[in-house]
This record gives sequence, C-alpha cells and structure tokens, in this order.
Amino acid sequence: MAIISSRRVDNANFWAAQPAAVQTPNGDEALYPDLRASFGKGLPHNAFAEPDTTQFAALVNAMTTGTQASFDAIALGNVANGFGNGEPRRLANPQNGLGLNLVGPDPRHLAMPAAPAFASREVAGEIAENYWMALLRDVHFSDYTDAHPLVREACDDLTAFGADFKGPKDGAGRVTPQTLFRGIAPGDTAGPWISQFLLQDCYLGAQPIDQRMRTAAAGLDYMSDFGQYLHVQKGYNSPGNRFDDTPCYMRNGRDIGQWVHVDQLAQAYFIATMILTRSGGVADNGNPYKDSVGTPKEYSFGTFGGPHIPSLMVEVATRALKSVWFQKWAVHRRLRPEVFACRVHQQKTGVKNYGIHAAIMQDSSAPEAVYAKYGSYMLPMAFPEGSPTHPAYGAGHATVAGACVTILKAWFDGAQKIVDLTHPLTGKPLKPVVASPDGLSLVDYAGSDAGSLTVGGELNKLAYNIGNGRNIAGVHWRSDYTESLKLGEQVAIGTLRDYCGTYNEAFQQFFLQKFDGSFVKITCSGEEPQ
Repeated sequence: MAIISSRRVDNANFWAAQPAAVQTPNGDEALYPDLRASFGKGLPHNAFAEPDTTQFAALVNAMTTGTQASFDAIALGNVANGFGNGEPRRLANPQNGLGLNLVGPDPRHLAMPAAPAFASREVAGEIAENYWMALLRDVHFSDYTDAHPLVREACDDLTAFGADFKGPKDGAGRVTPQTLFRGIAPGDTAGPWISQFLLQDCYLGAQPIDQRMRTAAAGLDYMSDFGQYLHVQKGYNSPGNRFDDTPCYMRNGRDIGQWVHVDQLAQAYFIATMILTRSGGVADNGNPYKDSVGTPKEYSFGTFGGPHIPSLMVEVATRALKSVWFQKWAVHRRLRPEVFACRVHQQKTGVKNYGIHAAIMQDSSAPEAVYAKYGSYMLPMAFPEGSPTHPAYGAGHATVAGACVTILKAWFDGAQKIVDLTHPLTGKPLKPVVASPDGLSLVDYAGSDAGSLTVGGELNKLAYNIGNGRNIAGVHWRSDYTESLKLGEQVAIGTLRDYCGTYNEAFQQFFLQKFDGSFVKITCSGEEPQ
C-alpha cells in the first residue's frame, strides 16, 4: 500500500513541476482588427458578417479572467439583433479548458503549433479541399477513381498546391484517387476508405450492434446563401435536417458526415474495442497476462482485461476535450471553414478585399465548381446549423480520436492482420469489406492489399475517418485534424504514464506506434523511443 501511495504523490509532484507549455497563436487576431480571421459564431455580426469587436473583446476577457461574471457579460448576436426563430445557440462550454486533471497532463501542459495563417497558401489549399469534399459528398468512396471526372479534377487541383497542401500524395508528389481526402498516419491510405471497425459485425455482450446508420438525404446542403449564412453566424437555429429512412452502411462523405454529426465522442472506439476483444485481438507485448506468461494460474479482468480496456479508453476522452477546449478558446480562436469561404465569396463578388491568397482566388478551380452548382462561393454545409459554436482549432472529434486510439494501440498488437481476426459468432476469419453501391449490404473488398490490412492501420484509419468526417461536413480544416490527433495522443501518453506503477502485477511499460510512425514505450518516467 505504501508503494501505491508513494506513486500518487510522485504523479502529483511530477505534473506540479511541469511548466506551462508555450502557446503560439498565428497572430491573425492581432493582425486583422476587423476579426476577418477570428472565430465569432454566436456573437453579433456586422453587414460584412464580421464579429462585433466589443463582444469579441468581452469573450477574450472572459477567457483571461475566468470569472462567471465575465462570461455572463458577453452579449450574443441572437439576442442583440432581435430576429430569428427557435431557441438561440449559446457558446459551447468555453470554461471547459480552464479546468484541471487529476490524472495525466493539465490543459496548460500541452500546446499545438500555430494554425496556418489566414492569408497563407496552405489555408488556400485547405479551403480548396473543403470545397471538393462538399462537391463529392454523395460519391461512393469506391468510385474515387480516375474514371470519375470530378474526382480527377479534385486530385489535379490539390496537386497543384504542391507542398502547401499537406494531404497524402503518391511517390511523385501527386494527390491520387487512392490518397484523396485521406489521412497521413500508417495505414490511412491502404485498403478501403472506411475503417473495418466502422463496418464489421459487433456484439456488446449478447446484443448485436448494427453498424448500419440513419444518414442524411442525398443532395441536400446548407448555407450557400449569404443571408442564411449570416443568420446562422449570429447564432440562430436553422430548420432541421432531412433523412433517408433506410439504414445503410457508410459509403460516402454524406454518411460519415452525418455519423460524426450525432455520435457520442467515444462511440467509434468503444465499438472497435468490442470488435477486438470479441474477435481475437492479440494483446500487446507489454500486457503481463499475454499468453499467461508469468501468470499461469491467473487471467486478466479488472486489470489488463475486458473491463479495464474500454473504461480507460473512454476515460481519456474527457481529458482530451479539456485540452483541446483550452486550445480552441484560450489560445487560437480560429475561424471555421464556412467563414473563410464567406470571405472568398465577398472578395470574388467585389464586396470587400480580404487579402486572400491568389492560389484559391485565381488558380484553383474549386470555387468556380462550387459557384456553378450553388450560385455562390460559400461553402455548402452538410449540417443546417453549420459549425458548432466553438472555434475550429483544434478539433474535438480529432483530439478524442487521437487519445482513444492511442489507448487501443497500447493494448493491442497493431501488427496483427485483420484477416487473422475471427467473427465472434461463426469463428470464421474476418474478410475486409466495403459497403455495396446502395449501402444496404456489405461486400468483400477485392483490393490486392486485402490480406495485409493491420489492426494498427485500421485503428489509425478509424481516427482519421472520425476526425475527417467533420472536415467533409464542412466544419473543420485539415490542419485541425492533423494537429489535434497529435494533441490527443499526448493526452493519452501522459495518462498511461501516470498509470504505470499503480498495478500490483509485474508490469513495466506500454508499447505503441505513434501516428507519425515512430515506436515508443511508456514507463513511469514518460515516453521513450524504441
């Protein structure tokens, strides 16, 4: 007992001694007094759809002082402007990131790099990707081929941004149909676009979990009209979504967008946990109960077993939200893609020159493709309400994804092949699958890499699917996903570090492969390269 008590003190002292991380906002907030590059959804807006500077200053003051009175003093746009229907939207929990953790790092211990600057070529490439995602929202991922003209145009357009577009490319530096809208972690560009953990049969105890979903109606997008856009930016609610009442498996951007519209934040990773524990997922080498080595008369349960894995995986989700909410509200306050696209629309239509990079204003074909379909340069949104009422950078879904998947990669052998897993009822080897063209059934994936997909790769892909699903819906940027994934990873690693040394078993360390491809072990001393 003394050892355990000592470990509690050691953890507290360790984090108390850690300095607050250096935070580096990109400088846009100070550079643009009109707040063209800043988040302000829910605040009053002027005729240019720019946030009210007085109320934005009140928001910054509230985040600085942290007092309830300062938050109560913020005036919202849906009250000040006096029109609109339905319950007004309030600011989404800005105080969350100001709290503390009793396990793992506090929000102030972690940092994200500066977000790409408003006028940069990188942001131009990111909004181009958002435009193409919207235009291809109803295209089946299996139809991402050279034969699809819009897919080909999107690949060529994003390739033209060169190194300023941070998405994955082939060996020649080109965006291809196989890499389009994919992630950059190991396994993200292998096999089908949707992770096997969002498609395979799942059982919660005796209860089957149907992986089909209720998706939004095809072809229905929102906020491409400036008047409706401004109405939403002020914080008014919009009419509800319309749905396809026939359940389907995820097959396109609209499906994954709707999935992440209403999911519980740890839902996807809990399902993945159930699939792995019921289908023969092999424990990582660090697990003291693996193959009963050293424990011939015991099996895992409350520690390193069935109840332990999902509870710890879900546990890091709340810590991830605290960390990313601090970044969102207290540090970066980055505008959402829907707002940047409005700036593109206003500059292209001669309303106001915002100094947006020529790579999107002149060189890219994406804005004109959107205009040809929607009659404006606004970003067509999958959600009637557009983005949530909290800033873009970082992304909550992606941070939670990074944290939860890191826990799963510490628990399971990432090198295990998907085909070496077995169906929990039939005992037959799992075959990689994709949704049928209509999404009503699953069909075998016929790619040449079907037999080489791994647990680790599909977990990485799962994190990307959930993080990127928000991008496809129009509410996040690529850099929101990539940097938030790393933030969540650090939350999980810090949490695992604190739990080392708290078990009675002869346990020394966790092992995992990070999203950048490097291998590490995690001990009481922290993270060490392998």
